[in-house]
Amino acid sequence: MNPPALLRVQGLTKAYADTPVFANVELSLVPGEFVAMLGESGVGKSTLLNCIAGLDDADAGQVLLDGVVVGSLPEAQRAELRRAKLGFVFQAFHLLPHLSVAENVELPLRLLGRPDPRRVESLLQSVGLGGLGGRSPAQLSGGQLQRVALARALVHRPLLILADEPTGNLDPATAERMLDVLLAQVRAEGAACLLVTHSAAAAARADRVLRLTPLGIDS
Repeated sequence: MNPPALLRVQGLTKAYADTPVFANVELSLVPGEFVAMLGESGVGKSTLLNCIAGLDDADAGQVLLDGVVVGSLPEAQRAELRRAKLGFVFQAFHLLPHLSVAENVELPLRLLGRPDPRRVESLLQSVGLGGLGGRSPAQLSGGQLQRVALARALVHRPLLILADEPTGNLDPATAERMLDVLLAQVRAEGAACLLVTHSAAAAARADRVLRLTPLGIDS
């Protein structure tokens, strides 16, 4: 028997003013599944991730995360749902400049009331940044910042991981190592991951590859 879907996207449609972005997007992910999503630049991949996370509102359709209709929740409850069940690797990192690297990574755990310095250091070691927890984001390269963002997204063991080009600033060897870390958590924790990428090498690691078009999803 197949496990129930952890993420289900049904008929999701989004436009800005009179410009359609995507329409009738349908997809589902089950626990332990690693799915890559490809698509031309400008087709709305990042916007789709934002809609799934409840950071942006779709014009039609719905997103169910662990059985909860995300769009039906007021913003405070959406934030609580993201905090507890979602890990988001943003393309622009969105690290807090006034916090150290370790504090940035630990932030999701602190918001949940369960700080865990050992978990933070273990993840920093996994992404190749062991010993750099005391540095500020301003002291790191773009590739290092991307790895901090990945560690922060994984630290609280979320049910769903949304990763927006998480290897875009990395050399091939480091990108493979980051995909190893991401896949290991998906398998070990029974999480689901939706990875947006332009990398054929990253897509080749996925269980399934989807392609986003203005008319929806091609599998």
